[in-house]
Amino acid sequence: MRLYRTTIGIFVEDSGTFYPADSGDWDELVCSPDLHARTKGIVRRGLDRNSGLRSIDPGAILAPIVNQEVWAAGVTYYRSRSARMEESKDAGGGSFYDRVYSAERPELFFKATGRRVIGPNGRVLIRSDAKWSVPEPEVTLLINPVSQIVGYTIGNDMSSRDIEGENPLYLPQAKVYDGSCALGPCIAIGSEPPQTTAIGIEIVRAGKAVFAGSTTLAELKREPKELVQYLYRDNSFPQGALLMTGTGIVPGDNFTLAHGDTIRIQVDGVGVLENSVG
Repeated sequence: MRLYRTTIGIFVEDSGTFYPADSGDWDELVCSPDLHARTKGIVRRGLDRNSGLRSIDPGAILAPIVNQEVWAAGVTYYRSRSARMEESKDAGGGSFYDRVYSAERPELFFKATGRRVIGPNGRVLIRSDAKWSVPEPEVTLLINPVSQIVGYTIGNDMSSRDIEGENPLYLPQAKVYDGSCALGPCIAIGSEPPQTTAIGIEIVRAGKAVFAGSTTLAELKREPKELVQYLYRDNSFPQGALLMTGTGIVPGDNFTLAHGDTIRIQVDGVGVLENSVG
């Protein structure tokens, strides 16, 4: 089952049919004590009432977030560790990210509020003062107020690699700006994505693919529940939170995004998140 937030309401999709939710309040729904049981009940009642839709307009789909905070985990894949070490070596950070990768405590940082998040088919942005920008495709966990993983979606953690590489302390500026976070198109309901979950990305420029890559969650160094446990230490999320789990796909050092590019990220069980670059 998958949960969609749209301009015409909230829907639970099951086996290709979309059933209207019994609540128009996204925050109330995703914070339900048992979201899986709640969504199963919506499907069951939809079947009884014959109220399902065979499709919804892709243009009506919104980012699956309202008042949740978005956080992110860094250096959770070996590829990300290597890329960060290379980009920051001139700033003295060559071994800094290796220590983060190997440490007991993960790197966690704030990424976005709901109003800053871009939905499917929206425009993500490149910082005006950055010269080296990349998308980061990430499985993103939906977590309820009592720290339970209740689903997952696709996240694009837009990053300014030259700014972060200049000094690791500039990470918030490299990561947090208008248009730097995209989520969608839906929430796959479940306790945790399987390790076999495949993640892929394709970047298209002028009708031609200029970068493509793939990985699986099996390459993630830390368990999703471990990341959640650290996020919720001495921290409360009354409306729940979304946690990006890190990226295992980083374009080569000679690649940077350009205005007009199209980014397509695919995650098993969720679908495809597509955004243009503004």
